Amino acid sequence: MCREMCSDSFNQEVDVSNWKTVDSRNLGITRAMIPQPSWVVLKILKSQGFQAYLVGGCVRDLLLRRVPKDFDVITTANLKQIRRQFHRSEIIGRRFPICRVHIKGSVIEVSSFETVAKHGEGKEMVLLSQIPYGCDEIDLVRWRNSIHRDFTINSLFFDPFLNKIYDYANGISDLRCLKLRTLIPAYLSFTEDCARILRGLRIAARLGLSFCKDIDTAMHSLSSSIERLDKSRIMMELNYMLSYGAAESSICLLRRYNLLKILLPFHAAYLDQQAGKITAENPMMLMRLFFNLDKLVSCDRPADYTLWVGLLSFHQALVSDPQDAFVVWVFASVLYHGKWKEGVKFARDRAKEPVKFVPEISGFSEIESDEQLAVKVTELALSVQDCVNDLTKASSGYVFVSKKIERNVQQIFDVLVNSIESYNSGKRSHIIDYDMLGKGNLVETRFVLGKIILKTISGGLVAGEEEIDEEEMPEVLDKDSVENYLAKKNRKRGLQPSSAELKLKTAKKCKWTEKFSSINHELSMNKEDVVPKEEVEEIHKAVKNCQLPDKELKVRTTEKHKWIENSCHFDQELSINEELVQKEGSQQLGEETQKAAKTCQSPEEEIKVNPEKILEKKDRHSLSTEGTNKKRDKQKRADNKKKNGLLLSSLFKEK
Repeated sequence: MCREMCSDSFNQEVDVSNWKTVDSRNLGITRAMIPQPSWVVLKILKSQGFQAYLVGGCVRDLLLRRVPKDFDVITTANLKQIRRQFHRSEIIGRRFPICRVHIKGSVIEVSSFETVAKHGEGKEMVLLSQIPYGCDEIDLVRWRNSIHRDFTINSLFFDPFLNKIYDYANGISDLRCLKLRTLIPAYLSFTEDCARILRGLRIAARLGLSFCKDIDTAMHSLSSSIERLDKSRIMMELNYMLSYGAAESSICLLRRYNLLKILLPFHAAYLDQQAGKITAENPMMLMRLFFNLDKLVSCDRPADYTLWVGLLSFHQALVSDPQDAFVVWVFASVLYHGKWKEGVKFARDRAKEPVKFVPEISGFSEIESDEQLAVKVTELALSVQDCVNDLTKASSGYVFVSKKIERNVQQIFDVLVNSIESYNSGKRSHIIDYDMLGKGNLVETRFVLGKIILKTISGGLVAGEEEIDEEEMPEVLDKDSVENYLAKKNRKRGLQPSSAELKLKTAKKCKWTEKFSSINHELSMNKEDVVPKEEVEEIHKAVKNCQLPDKELKVRTTEKHKWIENSCHFDQELSINEELVQKEGSQQLGEETQKAAKTCQSPEEEIKVNPEKILEKKDRHSLSTEGTNKKRDKQKRADNKKKNGLLLSSLFKEK
């Protein structure tokens, strides 16, 4: 049947005119948007002569101005060649293997065109007659890969080296229309890989896309086929739905296509039962919990699976055994504050009105004894742990929660079971550490879980009780840092500044105005004490004409050494000349030399004996002396300038 559908759907030749190559810069996508680890992987593959592209969801999210969950790479290299290029890499997967590259603290998934081509041989036998002729070889490689992808909006290739986006299935047009469409008939696509049903729901929930009629019909028909998936695959897809900021809309779509009955039958029955009872005064608590979860997490700041599994278990415990509102307040407040006494005090100050959630909340009665309160909170924690255990049993529907996940979630509530009154989390601030939250840190998960529950029950109060927010929470950090954090958060969300922020800005502005006015006043007062220009010029002249004793002594000593060296050299020449005279027997030369030696102490007599030689020697000496004097004058000027500056600076300091 699949072969017939495939051949019928491709009974027309491929229209190459629909292939599009778009300049990414015209769509607002640049190379600077690519994280460093992904860019390094792309550059290394490119340097080795392989073609490398970003592909799939990251290109789609960049076009929609959203933060991608991850950046996947595809290349013309095969998996073994990819692994040889990187020191820390491994090949994983059986049906569609990929190479995971660990680089700069991140994991980049790199796939190969060759892998997809091998697994699509059966389908391509039908497409052989439709393969376009005369097109570029690399275009053909990309087109063959695109037809095996799940949805048109995920079949885009981005070449950051050429700033080109390649679209072979009108994916950009579907993005503009916010429409989800498969490349082949939806029934065939979901039959090939039923995980595409969950993936389609996740993408539609996060991006707000609409389904075409073909997909809507196929999802209703094939929803039960997800039971064939491995439990780890289902857990992964559900985590993508509930931990990345689209939990509420994802649950609505799962319920719409009858998938919630398969995965979470207890909560599906709860939603069916409450569907006709929803009012503004009585909202569904489950949906409010996930609504508040979505406000705290996103694709670039995801949570760990322990958070949403804990929320589901907490809600199931309340439905199974409704609790007093004040007990829920204390339960959540202790998780949030990380201390028993602070949590109880906060709950007593805030919980003044009954909470209208039915059937989860049974009523409101402020318990006076802390001992009785501790017993009630411990019982609720034990009930939540039992509900976590129920998720691992076959009676709860399709089991996708493993024993390991069960143990990790139960540890969140252990502190409320064992020695609750001495509990101290050690967390010092009320700001979420998203790095630790994404890693499943227990302290951070407890804090965020308590925050979500507090925001939910405070938002459900009647009589205008204000919703709990960061501005109302006890301040552990200093006031300025908390206000700066809130202002930064509001700017990111595009919110207007609050009255507290405006007051803070006005106070800061006044503070700086006073500071600058005081500085200007000091400057104006100091203007009278500044040394006049005429006095400065006189100081310059005085410093320039004076000669420092140490410097003068140094110059004289240097000159003395030079004259001593010259006289020694001259005596050495005389001794050599005497030996030459004796050997040659030239009495006249010896007499002239002796006379010159005798008269070297008397310049006037030397001139009379040999005036030409003395003049020549005097010229040479005057040239060397002139060069020395120039260097000395240059050094003097530099030293005088330096001394000038020192004198002026000392005068200014004294003034």
